[in-house]
Amino acid sequence: MSWGKLLVVAVLAVVVSQLLVQLGSPPLAQGQAPALRLPDLAGHTVDLADLKGRVVLVNFWATWCAPCQRELPDLAAAWAANRDRCVEFLGVAEESPRDAVAETARRIPYPVLVDQRAEALPAWRVTGYPRSVLVDASGAVRRVFEGGVTRAELEEAIAPLRPASCPPR
Repeated sequence: MSWGKLLVVAVLAVVVSQLLVQLGSPPLAQGQAPALRLPDLAGHTVDLADLKGRVVLVNFWATWCAPCQRELPDLAAAWAANRDRCVEFLGVAEESPRDAVAETARRIPYPVLVDQRAEALPAWRVTGYPRSVLVDASGAVRRVFEGGVTRAELEEAIAPLRPASCPPR
C-alpha cells in the first residue's frame, strides 16, 4: 500500500472514531452543571461552585482551534458588557501547550483555566471545540453552544438569566 493510501485510511479512521464517540456520548443534560475545579495560569484554583449566584459561561477551547480563535473577540466583548451584571466567564484551555495558552490568554480578559489532562471533558460532554456552556445563578445548565458563538447570541442568552443581585466577588 502506498503512503498516500495509508494516510487516507488513517484520516478516515480518525474521522469515523470521532463520529462514533459523538454518537455514543449523550449531550450535556439541562440540570445541575458538572463540577469544575481547575487551576488558572497563575496556579490558583478556580471552582465553579464558588460562583453560585452568578451566571457563568464556561468556554472550552484549544490554541490550535481556528473557530476558537475567531470567537475570542466576541467572547471578550460579551464579557465586558456583562461583567458588572452578575456574569462571569471561564475559558478552559484544553489539549494545548501551556506557553501557547499563556500567549493566547493575553487577548482574553476573563480567567483562563488550564486542563492539561482533559479531565473536565467527559463530565461536560465536550466532543469538539469550541464549546460553551451557559450556567445560571443556581448552577443549572441553561444552554450549550456547539461551535463558535457570537456576542449577539451570548447576550441574548445571558439577558434573561442575569439575577437582580449577586454575592460580591
